[in-house]
Amino acid sequence: MKKDYEFKEGEVLLFNKPLHWTSFQLVNKVRWLVKRQLQVKKIKVGHAGTLDPLATGLMILCTGKKTKEIDQYQAAEKEYIGTLKLGATTPSYDGETAENYFFATQHITEEDIKKTMLIFHGEIQQMPPIFSALKVGGKKMYESARKGQEVAIKPRSIHIKELEILSINMPYITFKVACSKGTYIRSLAFDIGKALNSGAWLCKLQRTKIGEYSIDNAIDITNFEEMMISS
Repeated sequence: MKKDYEFKEGEVLLFNKPLHWTSFQLVNKVRWLVKRQLQVKKIKVGHAGTLDPLATGLMILCTGKKTKEIDQYQAAEKEYIGTLKLGATTPSYDGETAENYFFATQHITEEDIKKTMLIFHGEIQQMPPIFSALKVGGKKMYESARKGQEVAIKPRSIHIKELEILSINMPYITFKVACSKGTYIRSLAFDIGKALNSGAWLCKLQRTKIGEYSIDNAIDITNFEEMMISS
């Protein structure tokens, strides 16, 4: 593991975000560790793309002068491995909220699933989930959603480069998707359920790639902390 970091000049750090951590928590922890090691009061640390608390996987963090490059990483294609559950939906489209509507799944065959996945390729319109950090009228949508307030949402154009079924174990489908910036995998899961005349929600998600960067080269925050404290 690299030990000769140049945090002020700038580093691009790959982390495997833990389950239940927010993206902000990870940035905060790294910033604190770096400030502690350098014995400074301020250091720039930013991330190139949010992950939901219930998602794990690759996050790119930039320090110092490298924070100027964040936009190029945010714009890069992303790859995820996710698992959806058919037969129910949740208001948040993931496990943050409880299942609220239930649907039949007996009519769904493996052939139906394979044909439906083909619909979600190329340029498509997607409705972001109301439980998201997108801002409407200067307010994050999840803040309004948690208060039960209605939010006017507009569909957005996204691009799905690849959508591959990895396994089908009803009512669960595990898939790999390569997609453009701004794609919500929660919304993709919801839309797949709807296209199958049922419902679905995303019960597991891992980001595996951002552009040329892979989760295979990422480190855990615990290992980074141990290295920073011992150096």
